[in-house]
This record gives sequence, structure tokens and C-alpha cells, in this order.
Amino acid sequence: MDKVERIAVLKNEVEAQLLAGELVELDIPHLMRSYYDGAFDGVYQFSKGWGHIEAPSEFRDKILEILTIIRQGSSNSEGQPPINGLGECRENGDFP
Repeated sequence: MDKVERIAVLKNEVEAQLLAGELVELDIPHLMRSYYDGAFDGVYQFSKGWGHIEAPSEFRDKILEILTIIRQGSSNSEGQPPINGLGECRENGDFP
């Protein structure tokens, strides 16, 4: 196994949770490091991001690919209700 390295800075907790869920499902070893500091009540996270992900360098490309998909999904749905998918509503407002 390659050396563990910092792969990417994560924007928020939701992004971190989505990424962690995918990595667990794919059995990709990883570690999420939050930048939260109780002494500063999370102020540091506003300027530096939620935290970062560390993993063996051999998984770097796959992790970045998954993170890109997660970020594209969140930017495509901002301000719009989700359509056609598990737990999401159809165009007519009905649930699948």
C-alpha cells in the first residue's frame, strides 16, 4: 500500500458524508479530518473548508473522480427540487 496523503479539501459536512459513504461501499481506505475546533466554535472551517480526506495515494484518482461527481450533483440541483431518483420526486411532484 502506498503512503497516505492528503487528497482533497472538503467544502462541508454533507460533502464529507456523501464521499465517506461511497468510499466505504467501494472498500477504499480513508480518513476524514475535520478542521472544527471547539475553542473557536468552528470559525476556522468558514475560511479553510470543512476538513480534508486522507487516503493511500493509489486511490487518489478514484477519490477525486467520486468527489467531482458529488460536487457536480450538488451544483446542478441548487435551488431546484430533485427529479427522478430514490427518495426524490418526479416532475409532477409524485414520489416514485
